[in-house]
Amino acid sequence: HGLLHAIKNHLAISFTYQKYWENEFTKRLIEPYALKEFKNRWYVLGKDQKDDHVKSFALDRLTDLDFTKSRFKYPNDFNVDEYYKYCFGIIGSNCQEPQEVILSFDPIQGKYIKSLPLHYPQEVQIDNSKEFRIKLKIFITQDFVMELLSHGECVKVLEPESLIKELKAIYQNALNQY
Repeated sequence: HGLLHAIKNHLAISFTYQKYWENEFTKRLIEPYALKEFKNRWYVLGKDQKDDHVKSFALDRLTDLDFTKSRFKYPNDFNVDEYYKYCFGIIGSNCQEPQEVILSFDPIQGKYIKSLPLHYPQEVQIDNSKEFRIKLKIFITQDFVMELLSHGECVKVLEPESLIKELKAIYQNALNQY
């Protein structure tokens, strides 16, 4: 309730935050723009006053939340839907360009991808008894790579080459553990 009030009334919030991959806690002051859910976790999206970049912060890693009385002007040129247009999940673009990704699924996994698309829009290229192939325009982020890995042997990346190399390295590192 408090976060929605801060978003609607353009009130800055402060909190202590800890990333999973760092041991340090950092104090943050942000201008909250929206709340977003991804894989049963909630995030607040806003401009971090530390560096003026729009970022997402997981609510489960946020402590010492304080609602300030400091008002901010919501930027006229910011649109949450546009911000996430080429995103899979919650991770933003980090100033990269979206890439064309072509994925080939086995027919059974393809039925799941048809009923619950990976990303909108996904363009179906092939849909037959041997293969379900789609094309996406998307930022290649850690969230997206983790999603591809979750499909295991049922998916093959056809493009781009950089993503193919990244997945090969991940799978090789996994094999090296055995």
